[in-house]
Amino acid sequence: MRKLLILSIFLATACGTSVSNATPAPINIKPYLTMTPSATAARPDGIVVSAKTPLPSPTPFTYTIKSGDTLSQIAQKFNISLNALTAANPNVNPNSMSIGQVIKIPSTLQNSANEATPTPAPFPIKQVACHPTSDGGMWCFVLITNSSASIIEDVTAQITLMDADGKSIAGQTATLPLDILQPNSSLPLTTYFAPDIPLNAKPQVQILTAIQIQPNDVRYLPATLQNTTVKVDESGLTAQVNGQVVLSGSSPSPAKLVWVAAIAYDDEGEVVGARRWESTSNLSAGSSLPFSFMVSSIAGSISRVEFAVEARP
Repeated sequence: MRKLLILSIFLATACGTSVSNATPAPINIKPYLTMTPSATAARPDGIVVSAKTPLPSPTPFTYTIKSGDTLSQIAQKFNISLNALTAANPNVNPNSMSIGQVIKIPSTLQNSANEATPTPAPFPIKQVACHPTSDGGMWCFVLITNSSASIIEDVTAQITLMDADGKSIAGQTATLPLDILQPNSSLPLTTYFAPDIPLNAKPQVQILTAIQIQPNDVRYLPATLQNTTVKVDESGLTAQVNGQVVLSGSSPSPAKLVWVAAIAYDDEGEVVGARRWESTSNLSAGSSLPFSFMVSSIAGSISRVEFAVEARP
């Protein structure tokens, strides 16, 4: 019997002791399961990706502040995230809004107001892969690419699993390991379906939200990665990754939260694993922060690992 593989997708416990306050960064997904890879556990085929993937405009309509309004209440009213609302109104102080003040409301596919039609724009989905687990569950990856010149925030997708008769089995929202997707880069949206999922289930994907944020948004700091290394073990199922996060000397403030995402790919360029590392160290402008952790595969040997970083004040 093949040895058990412990899934570690998005399990964000930093390996090593170089950053004493690097802490786990849980994402709202189910805990990972132990599974035995099997050649008989065929992945779903006949993947269907919805052709309609509109990129909502960040400013499709406006709202006038009323007595008692808060940004959180307004975000809930229009069924959008607080991050998306804040990004669309970078000059609005949530603590000093006045009655009659006009703010911008991002439009999404879930926006119940429907006061404006989102502006359609291409949002490439490069691949969709769902991997059954030995207990009857299923992990799904949706690799997306930001082909625009702007940073994209709050990217989510609805993944619906269909049975052989085309009937819906289950549906869930998939999210990225980071809050943002940089221009000309790719990251996978991920979600886990609990048992019991048929092995022949076929996923359908629809992008729900994707907001272009304003340039130089103060909620995100200019961070880069340097000296990254990847060492895949003999089994090909795990990889040790290391490197440094560097905060630009032009950063307007220190970074109090740093995320590093590592995405594992197989020989065919398909996502087979991912993990997010987090640190709450106070990283000052012009300084660097080392990271070291493991990323594992749930579906075959790791051929390469790609990285992404996010820093917040």
